[in-house]
Amino acid sequence: MLFRNTKYKILNTKDKVKIVFFGTPEFSATILEALIANNYAPVLVVTAGDKPVGRNKTITPPPVKALALKRQIKVLQPQDLESIESDLKALNPDLIVVAAYGPPFLSEKILAMPRHGCLNIHPSLLPKYRGASPIPGAILGGEGLTGVTIIKMTDKIDQGDIIVQEKLVIESQDTTLSLTEKLAKIAAKLLVKTISSWVKEEIVPRPQGSSPTAYCPQLKKQDGRINWQNSSEYIEKQIRAYYPWPGTFTLFKGQILKIIKGYATEKEETKSDPGFVFLTKDEKKLAVQTKRGALVVEILQLEGGKPLSAEDFLRGHREIIGEILQ
Repeated sequence: MLFRNTKYKILNTKDKVKIVFFGTPEFSATILEALIANNYAPVLVVTAGDKPVGRNKTITPPPVKALALKRQIKVLQPQDLESIESDLKALNPDLIVVAAYGPPFLSEKILAMPRHGCLNIHPSLLPKYRGASPIPGAILGGEGLTGVTIIKMTDKIDQGDIIVQEKLVIESQDTTLSLTEKLAKIAAKLLVKTISSWVKEEIVPRPQGSSPTAYCPQLKKQDGRINWQNSSEYIEKQIRAYYPWPGTFTLFKGQILKIIKGYATEKEETKSDPGFVFLTKDEKKLAVQTKRGALVVEILQLEGGKPLSAEDFLRGHREIIGEILQ
């Protein structure tokens, strides 16, 4: 989990802020750890329910719950937010912090409870890439920059006034996994640095305006299906954007073939149809023809097997050469 190896300097704060924290995945756990380490431990953590994980479907708590229980913080896992409105009201929180909780909005009743409002940590440079999948969205969009935005929540999803932002360069090899780890650390430090000034009313939020990018919906498994009619450049971005979830895949003789890592090139094209599998002329690497350019495949995984380098895969599946992937 991301929070295990992250260290923060303990801050001395005169103001005791009663915080309720909403969050679920490792991104949220990194932020929660920073709050705890800096004397902002929440009085309550609200998170999603436990879920079956892995091939054995072992019921597993979300990372935020695991950390909260370890730190002896009360945890609620409601099926709906209406069921905990009375619990929240009884706590009379000063501030609610939301970081990748799950449901995209809080009720008007909950939003009105804390005297310092509700803060949402969003991993994009709002107003760009509003919605549930902003990190994949930024990679697919070919952005050179992304970042973290902290907003004051309203009843409109990701449209509250901006309190603070911090930018991050997207590297050419970044995946959603690597960017999530980087942005979580930035978000954790940014939130801790911001809370004191926010509750003292030293920050004036600024309106977002309209978004120049489309809303990013929750990803589905089928989103990872590769369309070889796209360019090799787009498919490379798709592979990075959808790693680790939902992953990118194609069909090879009716079986799911995951493409885990690869890169685009326009030097190794053939005159064959998109989806045609061949070996590059220079280094004899495994490649797939696309609508424009070719995708050189580096790591792949056949249904029921384990991830293999292209070289190892070819030792057992030489027959893939000349096939048309669907």
